[in-house]
Amino acid sequence: MSWASWTTAGVYTGRGGVLTVEAGVVTGDVTVHTTWAAVDGQANVAVQYSGASDWFTMSGSPVPCASEEESRDLHDAVVEAVREGNGATVPTLPVPPL
Repeated sequence: MSWASWTTAGVYTGRGGVLTVEAGVVTGDVTVHTTWAAVDGQANVAVQYSGASDWFTMSGSPVPCASEEESRDLHDAVVEAVREGNGATVPTLPVPPL
């Protein structure tokens, strides 16, 4: 089974924070974590207050994700969305042409 995991700590949310399933809007210094597994072709995205133990599912997660490379691109897009704030949710990546 193929899988990948990406974590970025010390991300400061923009005004309006990030929207989570369990806790509503989270603001401040957070850690963003993305996990991808080939078996289900999905990426799961979670955030936590940096240094805390509780993780919160980011609204819009899980999302379809076809490859490890795509999961890395998704993680980078999520980090940017969190920095922008405005109740950030997991962005959708453009579908590459066939």
